[in-house]
Amino acid sequence: MPTEPTEPPERSTGGDPAYAVELSGITKRFPGVIANAGVDIAVRAGTVHAIVGENGAGKSTLMKILYGMQQPDEGTISVDGNPTVFASPADAIRAGIGMVHQHFMLADNLTVLENVVLGGEPRAGLGLDFKAARARIREISASYGLGVDPDRLVDDLGVGERQRVEILKVLYRGARTLILDEPTAVLVPQEVDELFGNLRELKAEGLTILFISHKLDEVLSVADDITVMRRGTTVASVSPKDVTSRQLAELMVGSALPVPELRDSTVTDRPVLEVRGLTVAGAEGRRVLDDLSFTIHAGEVLGVAGVEGNGQAELVEALMGIRSPSAGSVHLQGNDITKMSTRHRREAGMGYIPEDRHRQGVLLEATLWENRILGHQSRKPNARGPLIDRRGARADTQRIVDEYDVRTPSIDVFAAALSGGNQQKLIVGREMSGKPVVLIASHPTRGVDVGAQAAIWDHIRRARAEHLAVLLISADLDELIGMSDTLAVILRGRLVADYDPSSVTPEQLGCAMTGAGEEG
Repeated sequence: MPTEPTEPPERSTGGDPAYAVELSGITKRFPGVIANAGVDIAVRAGTVHAIVGENGAGKSTLMKILYGMQQPDEGTISVDGNPTVFASPADAIRAGIGMVHQHFMLADNLTVLENVVLGGEPRAGLGLDFKAARARIREISASYGLGVDPDRLVDDLGVGERQRVEILKVLYRGARTLILDEPTAVLVPQEVDELFGNLRELKAEGLTILFISHKLDEVLSVADDITVMRRGTTVASVSPKDVTSRQLAELMVGSALPVPELRDSTVTDRPVLEVRGLTVAGAEGRRVLDDLSFTIHAGEVLGVAGVEGNGQAELVEALMGIRSPSAGSVHLQGNDITKMSTRHRREAGMGYIPEDRHRQGVLLEATLWENRILGHQSRKPNARGPLIDRRGARADTQRIVDEYDVRTPSIDVFAAALSGGNQQKLIVGREMSGKPVVLIASHPTRGVDVGAQAAIWDHIRRARAEHLAVLLISADLDELIGMSDTLAVILRGRLVADYDPSSVTPEQLGCAMTGAGEEG
């Protein structure tokens, strides 16, 4: 039996030099919400310290306070035993704290070097000293095993490489304590392994890492200490060797870890989405989708597995009318929609949960009821004739908030005020409210906590039982295996293998995804 979790550390007025960071009694209030309430965390120097909790538990607010993006209403911060006050991120950076945000902050049209030095360009007389910066970047990259080329264009980098650039950015500015916010949310398993290797290198060099994550198995494998937050406060401090992922989930949300699974088969013989010979050419004429064909029936979930960058994004864009195919056809309930606009496809019954909720799912600086309208602005309850029906949209937004457990003080707050999981539940509620016949769900539970994950799985299961057809694209192999009726693997723009989810293993899927085994 695991030992009992320890209580959060007692509050102290002074800092302990054995701790890289101490947060004592941190409280932060917003209108209608107490985001943090007396939070106490002590982070040992030279360790990986994980902070876990549901979306809305207060993790992101706490890290923004530590990074100087927000100021606490109460409480103290000590760095290396010295009490300090951060008025801005510049103060935190000077104190040796750096933050790698979940949503990368890189300029695609600049090189790695230009991104790293942006805002702190090295000077040599009246000019810029890029030679010294380049040498320093190469030195840091080699020291910590990051494998970053300073002269590559960021637009040409994969997701894992971009994350290493973000880590390199904070190291370049002298950070000794790194805050990693959901660092594996956009990574495939191979990239996760590479990241963990990088973290071990950093720890071996004496750096301290605050690791914010929802993926409990990863937390248990990489963390030295774990702090659990619930509803704005710290509820436990545990050692990874003393708890399982299920016990950790219970500490987080008060319930067992949800399991992705489908129960009785609901698949019918009625085709809903039929794709034939779909081919899409990239910017250089290379085929990014090559002769894809598949059918999804009413009541069926088709899962698509693949290493990121093998055509999944282009497939979604082609199905939604965002990208035009060079060959092939798409039929929805027997009607050819290949040349239809995105709006008309939506009106014909296509729902869409996008891969990147901030870029394609919500307007962060718009209210929740305004976000309810997005993509559905021509239909009731959001429209009355050619005009927007504000009253109808507001009433339906409140219904979504209630039915989908979107935790918010009001439908009039900006979407930016919601946690990632609550933003995602708003998107799912909006898309399911349009009464779709097919749902394109691209990484629907990426970056959300176990509670929001379970809720989204429940909504997909319910929709499937009501004979919705679902295309599920995910980097979470357990989710794909548990939530799919049929499974396909995409590799270099082609569907190379089909599997029965009831018998396939994650290892078999992984082999097919990397090209090691191309037979289903």
